[in-house]
Amino acid sequence: VISREDRLYAFDRVGIPATAQLSRATLLRIAEQMDVDYVVLGEYNYDGVSFTSKAQVLDMRRLHLLPGITESGPLPQLIDLQAATGWDVMRQMDPSLAATKQDFVAETKDIRLDALENYVRGVIATTNAEKVQRFKQAIKLNPNYSVAMLQLGKTYFDQRDYASAIPWFSKIPAVDKHAAEANFFLGLSAYYTGDMMRAEEAFSTVAGRLPLGEVFNDLGVVEARRGKNTSVEYLSRAVQADPTEEDYHFNLAVSLARTHDTAAAVRQLREALQLRPDDEDAKAFLEALNGSANSTHAPSERIKRNYDEASFRQLAFAVESAEEAQMANSDAKKHAAMHVDMGKEQLKQGFYEEARENFRKALALDPDNSEAHLGLANAQIALNDLSGARSELDSTLRGSPNSDAYVALGQLDLKENKLDAASEAVTQALRLEPSNTAALQLKQQVTAKLNAAQREQ
Repeated sequence: VISREDRLYAFDRVGIPATAQLSRATLLRIAEQMDVDYVVLGEYNYDGVSFTSKAQVLDMRRLHLLPGITESGPLPQLIDLQAATGWDVMRQMDPSLAATKQDFVAETKDIRLDALENYVRGVIATTNAEKVQRFKQAIKLNPNYSVAMLQLGKTYFDQRDYASAIPWFSKIPAVDKHAAEANFFLGLSAYYTGDMMRAEEAFSTVAGRLPLGEVFNDLGVVEARRGKNTSVEYLSRAVQADPTEEDYHFNLAVSLARTHDTAAAVRQLREALQLRPDDEDAKAFLEALNGSANSTHAPSERIKRNYDEASFRQLAFAVESAEEAQMANSDAKKHAAMHVDMGKEQLKQGFYEEARENFRKALALDPDNSEAHLGLANAQIALNDLSGARSELDSTLRGSPNSDAYVALGQLDLKENKLDAASEAVTQALRLEPSNTAALQLKQQVTAKLNAAQREQ
């Protein structure tokens, strides 16, 4: 999905005001320049009683307009109508979409309409002061409104008020869809305030979920600031992630030189200068390492401020689509196993919604797949769909009792503060697999909570 910032940038490149009402011909031209796969056209209307949204998807690959979509209802249901329209659009783009419209709409049930209004007004505000005011009001109305917290933090970040940004980035839960981006900017904010330990923790969190060059780079830069030779490992991974980024080669050269690997540093500087011949710092450092300059004082590594999770997701989607096409005519169980593997990988990366979708697709192909039931339960626990998770775990434990399923059940019971039930689930998990690490860790958590509850009595 193209972000609002990318769309406004595209408009600016072709000289179109952000508020202009565009013709279909103009939209088509911009879409071609941005190399997008789909364009969503539409309009909305409010007649004083009902709010109506109309949308139509343009398939850019086939230059074909898909059938129109209409959602209508009373204004207080605006958020539900917005979510329903989103589901309609996604279903047209991907007819195999496993999520039901009801589930998709239910995910927005906790957002208040007045909070959404303040959030939108904050996004389109032209001054930082108004942005801060609007985002704070949205959070006041919806205390768990994570996207508003993210935007408030980024507003402070853009003003270089890093100390004010840090608390807002820190408030976003680890299981939230915005957590990776929040941690990236938390790492940058901590870096700019000189808190390298916190910056390292934040960047490490993101690196564990997303193999982005900018994340590995910034983690390597922070490691270097802390005097750790492990900076070379992370900066090497940044180069591997994007060999065309000159700064990654430059940074790796600086860290290699610091570890006295001069020959490797020289190679990286030459790579950097091939990509950007006018980099004076790289030229001077290369001359120093080659002995043709008096000073061998190493420059500082360069931090990266860009965050491009969208491109990574787009690439992952393309890979998944290609694999899906290859498996389309294969055995159903084998096809389901592919979706289970994808879902497991997405769970590790924190892509809980995508993981849930893959596990649902697996179950549509193979309803008795116990791994898919367990994976779906874990995704639902992360997304706080606790009743759905319990239903999946019941199916798993009826068909194929195993320690991992009991661990998930224990985590679910713990989340619902059902401590005795959680303790029983852990006992069952350890009975089946006494060395299960996750079960042993969960046992410690449950025991600590039980002891705390007894002390309070």
